[in-house]
Amino acid sequence: MPEFLYGHWALIETLRANRRPIEKLLLAERIEEKGIVGEIVSMAKERGVEVSRVQKRILDDIANGGNHQGTALRVGPYPYAELEDILALAQARHEKPFILLLDLLKDPQNVGTLLRVADAVGVHGVVMQDRRGVSVTAAVVNASSGAVEHLHVAQVTNLVAAMKTLKENDVWLVGLDVAPNIPPLDKTDLNMAIGLVMGSEGEGIRRLVRDTCDLLVTLPMRGKVGSLNVATAGSIALYAAWQARGWQGWVHA
Repeated sequence: MPEFLYGHWALIETLRANRRPIEKLLLAERIEEKGIVGEIVSMAKERGVEVSRVQKRILDDIANGGNHQGTALRVGPYPYAELEDILALAQARHEKPFILLLDLLKDPQNVGTLLRVADAVGVHGVVMQDRRGVSVTAAVVNASSGAVEHLHVAQVTNLVAAMKTLKENDVWLVGLDVAPNIPPLDKTDLNMAIGLVMGSEGEGIRRLVRDTCDLLVTLPMRGKVGSLNVATAGSIALYAAWQARGWQGWVHA
């Protein structure tokens, strides 16, 4: 089913990625076609996309309270990948697999933030379960600033089964958790074929998912609050894993 994406950067990156069918660009009646809006219009016209002016209230309804910034794009469904696609990308890059697994996260903002960081550090793909957790919705695309449009995201029926498949492909599964007697992040060598597992907001990693992990790590903390937001914790862990690889793929200015 077609859906509407909204927000400047979500639209820019969707047009750049060019992975979805793109049907129509909607602009608020009074928005000027200059700056980033002009760039969006130009990119849309290059692809033969129809551009229409609509009342702001229509965009308000489309965004359902989100910040549409006067723009929306009618597109086809998100092109989910398979686990095999993620592993194949790692092989094509001649790199050890670097994968993010999300265990039933429910907040689109958290998921979008993690996907944006996942793209920034060069993960080969993201794995999420297709029931009870967030999927790649318009809110997630917006929260990721469109980064998800460049990622391989696999939506699986059973996360534990997917984890076992990754283990069969020599991927080590590392769960980020908060509990006594878990080694801190800096005491674990993350320079390996890794699947970083993040638990849901409030509940953390489910027991079966935790038991399927090869090892657990935690973030050392010295403050009064005992844990971090999942998007913040996951972002730190993703950058730590990339740093362990010697910032692989980063082209220095």
